[in-house]
Amino acid sequence: MPHMNQKDYYALLGVASTATKKEIQKAFQKKARTLHPDVNKAPDAEAQFKEVSEAYAVLSDDQKRARYDALRAGNPFAGYSNTAPSSAGGAYTAGGFGAFPFGFPFDMAHSNRPRSSAYHPEHGADVVIELELSHEEAQAGVTRTISYQRFEPCDACQGSGSVATEHARRCPTCNGMGSIAVDLSFLFGSGAAQMQCPECEGSGQVVADPCPACTGSGRQRHLDHAQIHFEANTHDGDVVRLPAKGNAGTNGAGAGDFVIRAHVAAERLDARARMGFGMIGVALPFLVLAMVSGSINIFSIVSMLPLIYGVVSILSSRPHTHTSLWWRRGAQTLVQGMSNSLIWA
Repeated sequence: MPHMNQKDYYALLGVASTATKKEIQKAFQKKARTLHPDVNKAPDAEAQFKEVSEAYAVLSDDQKRARYDALRAGNPFAGYSNTAPSSAGGAYTAGGFGAFPFGFPFDMAHSNRPRSSAYHPEHGADVVIELELSHEEAQAGVTRTISYQRFEPCDACQGSGSVATEHARRCPTCNGMGSIAVDLSFLFGSGAAQMQCPECEGSGQVVADPCPACTGSGRQRHLDHAQIHFEANTHDGDVVRLPAKGNAGTNGAGAGDFVIRAHVAAERLDARARMGFGMIGVALPFLVLAMVSGSINIFSIVSMLPLIYGVVSILSSRPHTHTSLWWRRGAQTLVQGMSNSLIWA
């Protein structure tokens, strides 16, 4: 979910940033009546309704709106007091960088990137790539040096997302609940909707003093290099996995792996060939049934069409250039097609 200060709630409701409470309520009422899932059956209506409800929940509350406006203006400390308790029970200064004796080497005033205040540790995702290998390289084995982009822990905050402490604060938007209530009584007569808090993303916590280098996430994009070795007799789909060399997690969470999957074209069924084998498999039971019964009906004649299409598709994939593994995979696909059509035959 995008962070609160990355969304333009005013644009979502179609009002100016100087709109009054009444104008905001009127705009939400108009949009909600057309987007409510009970009225609008479009696939994305519910998601849009949640977005405008989220926008209304923030902009209709004076404190939340002030917090949101401050975040949009690039002030990550909006809504916080000057001191906050540390994990040891003391206090630290969160209003600036005075605690650093030589000055912090980042100027927030010159950074126009949106800042994430959510404290939401999540394990990093794997970075997965496919490496093209020739049939000869796969058989003999090969070593390659690969350059790839991944998220690494931020050097400035050591991955915590905070410039001064790893201790998180209770989210001021939802008061630590992880959700906010949207009063819909003026629209539907009664009732309220619970929405995930857009600032803390449901965690109930935010970074007390977001690092300006990584915008509070605790990680930065980085170009990395790795030497990959595929053993001899590698086949299409085989993988080499480098633990913890994928994307770093957010707010100090663990990193994913770097996964390199071998792509051996001589062994891989492309989509056209796979469809061809599958169509032949679908057609064969009907043609066999027609021959066994000794009756050629219109249905068996029609079944010739997928058979012909399948043969043409396979021939267009230049089967003479592929290995025995390619043919075995094709046969498996053909059998799957046959099993799907046997009951109908």
